[in-house]
Amino acid sequence: MKLSRVPMPRPGLGKKGQPVPLLTNHFKVSVRNVDDYFYHYSVLLKYEDERPVEGKGIGRKVIDKLHQTYGMDLGNKDFAYDGEKSLFTLGALPQVKNEFTVVLEDVSSSRATGTGSPRGSDSPGESDYKRVRRPYRIKTFKVELNFAAKIPMKSIAIALKGYENENSQEALRVLDIILRQHAAKQGCLLVRQSFFHNNPRNFTDIGGGILGCRGFHSSFRTSQGGLSLNIDVSTTMIVKPGPVVQFLIDNQNVKDPYLLDWTKAKRVLKNLRIMTRHTNQEFKIVGLSEQPCNELRFNFKQRNGRDGNGDSDTIEITVYDYFTKYRNIPLSFSATLPCINVGKPKRPTYVPIELCSLVSLQRYTKALSTFQRSSLVEKSRQKPQERMSVLTEALKFNNYDADPMLQACGVTISTGFTQVDGRVLQPPKLRVGNGEDFMPSRGRWNFNHKKLVEPIEISRWAVVTFSARCDIGSLIRDLIKCSNMKGIVMKEPFDVIEENPSMRRGPPVARVDDMFQQIKKKLPGAPQFLLCLLPERKNSDIYGPWKRKCLAEFGIVTQCIAPTRVNDQYVTNVLLKINAKLGGINSFLNIERSQAIPLVSNTPTIILGMDVSHGSPGQSDIPSIAAVVSSRQWPSISRYRASVRSQSPKHEMIDSLFKPVGDKNDEGIIRELLIDFYTSSGKRKPENIIIFRDGVSESQFVQVLNIELDQIIEACKFLDEQWFPKFTLIIAQKNHHTKFFQPKSPDNVQPGTVIDSKICHPRNYDFYMCSHAGMIGTTRPTHYHVLLDEIEFSADDLQELVHSLSYVYQRSTTAISVVAPICYAHLAASQLSQFVKFDDMAESSSSHGGHRSAGSVPVPELPRLHQNVSSSMFFC
Repeated sequence: MKLSRVPMPRPGLGKKGQPVPLLTNHFKVSVRNVDDYFYHYSVLLKYEDERPVEGKGIGRKVIDKLHQTYGMDLGNKDFAYDGEKSLFTLGALPQVKNEFTVVLEDVSSSRATGTGSPRGSDSPGESDYKRVRRPYRIKTFKVELNFAAKIPMKSIAIALKGYENENSQEALRVLDIILRQHAAKQGCLLVRQSFFHNNPRNFTDIGGGILGCRGFHSSFRTSQGGLSLNIDVSTTMIVKPGPVVQFLIDNQNVKDPYLLDWTKAKRVLKNLRIMTRHTNQEFKIVGLSEQPCNELRFNFKQRNGRDGNGDSDTIEITVYDYFTKYRNIPLSFSATLPCINVGKPKRPTYVPIELCSLVSLQRYTKALSTFQRSSLVEKSRQKPQERMSVLTEALKFNNYDADPMLQACGVTISTGFTQVDGRVLQPPKLRVGNGEDFMPSRGRWNFNHKKLVEPIEISRWAVVTFSARCDIGSLIRDLIKCSNMKGIVMKEPFDVIEENPSMRRGPPVARVDDMFQQIKKKLPGAPQFLLCLLPERKNSDIYGPWKRKCLAEFGIVTQCIAPTRVNDQYVTNVLLKINAKLGGINSFLNIERSQAIPLVSNTPTIILGMDVSHGSPGQSDIPSIAAVVSSRQWPSISRYRASVRSQSPKHEMIDSLFKPVGDKNDEGIIRELLIDFYTSSGKRKPENIIIFRDGVSESQFVQVLNIELDQIIEACKFLDEQWFPKFTLIIAQKNHHTKFFQPKSPDNVQPGTVIDSKICHPRNYDFYMCSHAGMIGTTRPTHYHVLLDEIEFSADDLQELVHSLSYVYQRSTTAISVVAPICYAHLAASQLSQFVKFDDMAESSSSHGGHRSAGSVPVPELPRLHQNVSSSMFFC
């Protein structure tokens, strides 16, 4: 039976670099009662009529009431409840099976149907009069607590030695649940392990009716230095509380409610919670009425007699008349607008929209616009010292030492930042044109008075413009002048081709097709390169169809720009991208050509960068895009090419690395890249394969080690059964909450800072690296996990290699925060995901042989790159 691979242990610590003392946002935790046990009980909540409780948020209220009512019967034990189906106690409850009846008053207005507002005409129901008179609702619940497991707290001590098992993970999970419960009792919004208080000081308006809400991440971590609590600043998006109409006006950027798109409004409002002004009750929005308030009718039982106790007549009345005439509630603008349904889809309860206000702390999970995203980043930045003081404040405010459950566990949390030992690695020496070497300073360099190391010649090119917002003649002159200074021979363009004005309002694909018709007419042959001027940056709908046409259909290298301000720096940055895309190299590491990279320069070595790009939040039907880039022309580690495939939405494991049977045109990503390495590296097969994998969590490490690595090994065997390369597999994580600070400096840590002790894993091989210069905000280090190292790098050599790979990114003149192969894989995946609108792809999936991925629905295939550009750095 084949044994599953597991992450390797740490072989040793690095020693290279200038020692530097640092602080980190980990706070030391001590646990006294290690001989105790957590008892896990499964929680079953039902209504009186045996219906299961499904609404979120009710569970905590029910369990709190259970604790108040039956505390004595339950041995006065404190609970740690996850809000759903698991409850933990320290020591056992008196009985193995515990059944209770719990009564809550006014439990959940979102389940209430009576609002004083009319039901739909198909709802017979009780009279409106009775519903108004009832001040609150009483609900009875049945609660069952059934013993599930016993978790020794000693397992935390085992985890601190690096030997994690199911019990140790569960014990740490219980501690994290205690923190969540602590935050829930303070009225926080809980998002996984982050907590957000309802404090306007923490809100920042990012436009469109959306607020960035600052909160805190808290989680227990095991490390070489013992157990610690990692606390960091966290941000989520919430809808702006206040009148629903104002939110919709802001969200759609219109002047008044009569201009609103109600189809969009219905989508964005669904499931949000509101407070109604006339009843001061809270409800969940189910939908909007089809008819406006002054046309929406229902059957109303009207009581006769002065005291309202006489016979009743049923009359048909509009919602508008009911509120204004019978309830005497003035409505100033709702008459012609839809009403909000807070009942059920088939048994609605309608409320005029102006009586409804959104309650606070409601997450907004839809994709942000480019403007909102940049606004959020800009407004949530914090300098290192500011972040430290905010975290210190958070620790005081949370007052974890007062939590009864943590007290019972004997858990105490230090209030001081943990001290760690860092090392600052020397930057690698770079080679530029004319054989000149130079040393970057603080992670940065420039090409002032320098030439590119391998400039290309651009003789056949043209400019196409979908927008004439800049002086094109001046831009061309600046490009040619700057290119000559950098060593690029750039001739005058054949032509400047402007979009036909009649096409400007047409669909993007038609506009691109029309532009190519013009290109064919005006150019003498296929151009080497096209410079494309787009009407807007980042979100132009021309970008995807244009890239697809150039790269997949015609095999033409293209650079898209949307200049707002053209200066020397801008022009140089554009030229760096063009040179790399056309096969040139801007700068490379001195050690590449002097063959001085340990274990890489003297043995044919391929470096892979792997990433999967998913659709935006809420887009569950858009395929994910898997990209792998590979180094070529060994011993270079600065040149790469990419191979990209589509796969099932939100599926993280790459499933097209190797395809032994099936499509003859596609035998998998790895085979394609290995053949390219072989042909570009003097017909040498790589004996070493170094893999950098982005975007996976710790729970997926074993899958990467077994599923993905097995596919890569199979691809190697398929090419040659007698070929056994050595593998080094490294995960890079940016999405974590560890930060580092200089104790006596307001500045960020220096570029090249590496930390592999004290707060790293007690057993596994990991380290943190801040390779870039954090110019704004607080530097986020990359957390590297070495899962496998058959090549047997020393700790110093591997850290030096990772550091060096942050300096070979051809698009910029700064060290980047993660190794270049991963950045390139991310760029390649992003660019090909823009190639097509996926609803168009779905139509062609059957004719193009859409493949099934991970046992799910067929996934439409991406168009393959034209052979003229397939081995280029088109993604640069």
